[in-house]
Amino acid sequence: MPVRPAEAPNEFSRIVTPDRLGGPKVVESLVASPEERAAVARRLGILAVDRLAAEVTVKNLGAGQFRVEGTWQAEVQQACVVTLEPVADSLSGRLEASFEAREARGAGSEVVVDPEAADPAESLPAEGLDLGELVVQELAVALDPYPRAPGAEVPAEYRPPERDEDKGPFAALRALKGDK
Repeated sequence: MPVRPAEAPNEFSRIVTPDRLGGPKVVESLVASPEERAAVARRLGILAVDRLAAEVTVKNLGAGQFRVEGTWQAEVQQACVVTLEPVADSLSGRLEASFEAREARGAGSEVVVDPEAADPAESLPAEGLDLGELVVQELAVALDPYPRAPGAEVPAEYRPPERDEDKGPFAALRALKGDK
């Protein structure tokens, strides 16, 4: 059973407690309430989150290993970087993460990091896995850092000056090089 938002440590918490992780898998459908969506929008510094939902599966791989996989969808509104008008966007993505119970790895055991391999498993938090927080983190990464309304143009006085190839510190070198 999900944690109530009033008790939740994050804006959109859906915690799968350790006692629920004992079976082969846990499947959760997550849908953010209007209050949670407003809190997520404030946290991410955007105008609105009109929809936030996910389908997530936590697989127990045995030996204290857990794999989180799923998909998420969001409808957001961000401020245009030129006009500040609302820019609506539909986002979706895949969610993948690995977790490991602390006692699964012996104390003082060596951790080998392979730069070519997948990310190593994170430690399983004592309170359980917060699937909602994982979804919010994925949404944060997927947001357009420079949303622009259709047709929005930067005013001429704020555009960088046109580059004149015949001027500048390397103009003399270009002239010596010729058209080669």
